[in-house]
Amino acid sequence: MTPALAWLTAFMVVPCLLILALAFFRRGLYGGIDYTLTWENIALVFDPLYAGIFLKSAWIAGLSALIAVILGYAAAYAIAAMPRRHQPLLLFFAVLPFWSNYLVRTYAWIVLLNREGLIVHLARLLGFEGELPRMLYTETAVVIGLVYNYLPFVILACYAPLSRLNPEVTEASRDLGASPWTTFRRVVLPMTVPGIATGFTFVFVLSIGNFVTPALLGGGQFQMIGNLVYAQFLTANDWPFGAALSIFLIAIMMGLLTLQTFASEKASGGRNA
Repeated sequence: MTPALAWLTAFMVVPCLLILALAFFRRGLYGGIDYTLTWENIALVFDPLYAGIFLKSAWIAGLSALIAVILGYAAAYAIAAMPRRHQPLLLFFAVLPFWSNYLVRTYAWIVLLNREGLIVHLARLLGFEGELPRMLYTETAVVIGLVYNYLPFVILACYAPLSRLNPEVTEASRDLGASPWTTFRRVVLPMTVPGIATGFTFVFVLSIGNFVTPALLGGGQFQMIGNLVYAQFLTANDWPFGAALSIFLIAIMMGLLTLQTFASEKASGGRNA
């Protein structure tokens, strides 16, 4: 067994197997684990209440990933179009938020989105009269926080294939009479699908299991699956059910990673054909 495989087995495969096994036991009378085999935890995951939380989490994660891909791809495209000597500095500014703590970045949005925050003051300076709709402690605030925190992942993922594009390919497309939009749609976009898929997957996987952003920017108004898992382990002390929820969350992530790998390989195969 290679060192890399041994590391993956010890720190990824074994913990996942332990969580899987834990999902088939009962919660003890006073918390803890009763080592009696049962399917109750697995069945409870499909209860409409918890299935709804899964769907809500997938919706918020998917929307956040889509918005992040649109914004991140545009930013990466603009960076890749700049002279080579300027690109490292622009990438530095793109990842600069990572130098601050995740909690600090999230708390900053609380200051910006509250009723006396900067956004409200700017709206009043621009002449907006009346009461603005509440933004803090809503799904919109959670999506904004997730997009902001994970946008640099998309920029980096999309920049890699964009920076490797051969300018002669796009020039040939224009020489053949293609419009800029046609060149982008038929040449640039297909060649950067792996970066788009990677960026979308990054944001979706990180968002669907996130519990800090919904707790801070959502204000407890609704739950995502990460908050539910957190509550089962640390509040309800129901580790078996928390493990069952975690297994289904891991399954969703693994399924998306498989689709992302398939899409990237298909796109690469299409270019090599």
